[in-house]
Amino acid sequence: MNFRTANRLIFTLFTAQLAGCMAGPDYVRPEMHPPKAFKEIKGWKQAQPRDNVVPGKWWQIFNDAQLNALEEQVAIANQSIRQAEAQYRQAQHLVQSSQSAFFPVINMMGSFNRFRAASGQSVAVAGVRNLFSTAVNAAWEPDLWGSVRRQVESNTGSAQASAATLQALLLSSQATLADNYFQLKVLDSQKALLDETVTAYTKTLQIITNRYAVGIVSKADVEQAETQLESVRAQSINLGVQRAKLEHAIAVLIGKSPAELSLGTSQLNVQPPAIPVLLPSELLERRPDIAAAERKVSAANAQIGVAKAAYYPTLNLSATNGFQSSSIETLFTIARRYWALGPAGAAMTLFDGGAKHSQYKQAIDGFDATVAGYRQTVLTGFQEVEDNLAALRILEEESAVQNKAVESAKQALKLTVNQYQAGTISYLNVMAAQTIALSNQQTAVQLQGQRLSASVMLVKALGGGWNVAMLPTPDQAGGTVKWTDFLILPVD
Repeated sequence: MNFRTANRLIFTLFTAQLAGCMAGPDYVRPEMHPPKAFKEIKGWKQAQPRDNVVPGKWWQIFNDAQLNALEEQVAIANQSIRQAEAQYRQAQHLVQSSQSAFFPVINMMGSFNRFRAASGQSVAVAGVRNLFSTAVNAAWEPDLWGSVRRQVESNTGSAQASAATLQALLLSSQATLADNYFQLKVLDSQKALLDETVTAYTKTLQIITNRYAVGIVSKADVEQAETQLESVRAQSINLGVQRAKLEHAIAVLIGKSPAELSLGTSQLNVQPPAIPVLLPSELLERRPDIAAAERKVSAANAQIGVAKAAYYPTLNLSATNGFQSSSIETLFTIARRYWALGPAGAAMTLFDGGAKHSQYKQAIDGFDATVAGYRQTVLTGFQEVEDNLAALRILEEESAVQNKAVESAKQALKLTVNQYQAGTISYLNVMAAQTIALSNQQTAVQLQGQRLSASVMLVKALGGGWNVAMLPTPDQAGGTVKWTDFLILPVD
């Protein structure tokens, strides 16, 4: 190859880089065809006036001051959130690491040799000699085929996915706290109900004991009343185990040890709020887990370009400038200066046993896998919204019917007690009526808790007020770069 031909080749390579040649396909967001409306939206009572989305601090729609205070601590002190934040920063620095490949690598070298030539050699200076040298070398591999740019693109997508994953984890932690909080209030209400029942049963036992003392009823009635009383008292005590676990879980969610948090008992006086529901198409822009899955697709697409660029030849350029002298006093003089352009070389793999081809196919397969994962995440999002819409609608109907059952059971119990006191029925009838009344009251409390839980899960399924505009831009995903980051020593 003559000099003119070599010049043409170098010019062609540089022109290709300047033209922005990039191997691999440009990213196109996978298509989804969401339904026009949710199936279970029929009969749903929309929030009035209708907001487009749930507010950012979505827990405030429940109007519970204690819940508000607890939720504010999740983003600040939750250790899983802090871990995710550190992983996001790690992803940002990975972007910066890949961006460094755009720049040349500059090394400074220094050496000292003391030697003596072998006997018989023709040397200018006989005897022991010293040789001092210092040099600066710059090496650079131009990004001719966009391998570096695709890697930066991939790492940027991964960083954005990490940011969205952080938001998804935050939303999940907040929803879990709210759900645990309401379940704790359900237990408090159940305990209050059982304690009231214990008080009522104690009075009933006293009445039956007095009637037994004067020979009106048998000893069996006394034993049955006492058995029923102690059974309810045991149920009341047993609720303490579940309550303690929920309180401990809430403590961990706000970054505290269980010993640092004590929540007083409170009644379940919260009603499920009206929640604005998005269109299915809007859901794609509102859920952070869907955004994370979509950004992973983008990162995987860029990896195809990285793998494809490996097929093409690489060009390496280098230059050296330094000084060399037998005396350190004259080392940095013009006479002792030397320089070199090169070596410059191009390399291309002719045979690798199919390694590059398999890596290219792996990148394509990885992309296909992330596309399927993205679509599955979208479908799961639709399912979660539908599930909770159906749950809220059905539970509301069930709660209305259950409240009627509670009132009927109370009336039936009152009539049964009157009949027993009149001596027309046995105490077994009273026990059965009491059991039915208590069971219906407990079911009513549980239904209210389920409705609140479904409300929380619906808010979570709708994205909790998040939107894709909150996703960091490519520049933000790369983090903040300071001039001190280019120093050879770490500077915090």
